Amino acid sequence: MNNQQQRSPTESGKSVPVSTTFAFVLVTALFFMWGLSHGLLDVLNHHFQQTLNISRAKSGLIQTAYFGAYFIMALPVGLFMERCGYKAGILLGLALFAVGALLFVPASWAETFHAFLIALFVLACGLACLEVSANLYAAALGNPDKTVQRLNFAQSFNGLGVFLGPMLGGVVLYAPPLELAGSSIAPTSLIYVTLAVLVVGLMAVFARTTFPEVGSERAAGGEAEEEVEEGVSLWRRRNFTFALLAQFCNIGAYVGVGAYFINFTLDHWQGGTPQFCSFLLSLALIGYMIGRFSGTWLMRRIPAHTLLAFSAIACAFLSVVAMLALEKVSVVAVIGMYFFMSIMYPTIFGMGVQGLGRQTNRGGSILVMTLVGAALLPLVMGRIADDFGMATAFIVPFFCYVVVALYGLSQKPAESTVSLAAQAE
Repeated sequence: MNNQQQRSPTESGKSVPVSTTFAFVLVTALFFMWGLSHGLLDVLNHHFQQTLNISRAKSGLIQTAYFGAYFIMALPVGLFMERCGYKAGILLGLALFAVGALLFVPASWAETFHAFLIALFVLACGLACLEVSANLYAAALGNPDKTVQRLNFAQSFNGLGVFLGPMLGGVVLYAPPLELAGSSIAPTSLIYVTLAVLVVGLMAVFARTTFPEVGSERAAGGEAEEEVEEGVSLWRRRNFTFALLAQFCNIGAYVGVGAYFINFTLDHWQGGTPQFCSFLLSLALIGYMIGRFSGTWLMRRIPAHTLLAFSAIACAFLSVVAMLALEKVSVVAVIGMYFFMSIMYPTIFGMGVQGLGRQTNRGGSILVMTLVGAALLPLVMGRIADDFGMATAFIVPFFCYVVVALYGLSQKPAESTVSLAAQAE
């Protein structure tokens, strides 16, 4: 790995060069932050149903605003990074993240659903910048043969953030407003102002740090492969084109399951309260986090495409159990889905950008655009839930995971099998 440092404000003495390993650690912190934000989103969904008196279908607009921002921002961010670099993309993302979080204060004053949607959209524009920048930088920061495993390792800390999000939301969002200096502070404002402070702190660290340079070709599978396939169109690479559909289905199903987890649990766990259900969601996300770490380890022994296909088949089966609407059993099945969902996003992303050469940034940006599935499929689940019941809505993730399984089965071992050694090299 080339440890040459980026040109940055080192000349002024304000920037600190770091090693490749420490750069990977800092970037991994970003995965944790957006995981925390994603985890909070699932609790917000039910919280707004209660506090703003909206339907399940309308609450799905939270995911539409949030993940619609990914669709809008992904390509512009990719172009921005080509001109200004990964670090600039990360700083832009953190700035928008902080602004969106602070917008929760006036949204809480207004107490309107649309004001919260605007705040979430701005925040998610920042996360879209981070998603593109951090995923591509983590993929490039090391041996190109270990891209899938390196992304799974970094995304494991995303899983930690996703686990803590519902727990934090369950404690704070279902608590009474905090009284401070004679005025009332809404729980949502308290959470997101705290997030904004943390994000501004991260911005200061990243602004003062000089990161090792990486070329997009490193994330793509190396110079030799690029020379061989330089003339191949992005749209003729099966690992990339099929990954677009697989990632659309995967993220749509994952977000849909999380968005209605509390609703589903309230329907199928007698005596459950919203706070209890949010804690069950945190339990599910412990399995999600464990799945990320264990999946990274298992890829030393099992081809990534095989593990992906097996996990998707398991999720499809558990979706059927959820549709059976069995008291408590179906809830446990949905909790179990999180363990198998855990490796899917980074694995599909890593397999999708593998071998793209100089087209890696553009391919990665387009892959992030597929997160629009999370803006659309939860709306479909919400409509089915309102018309036919929450259990029936799980037919959507069932079909989604069938598609993901077919993607895993369609990939050649050479495209997805690598070892874990030097994951943060």
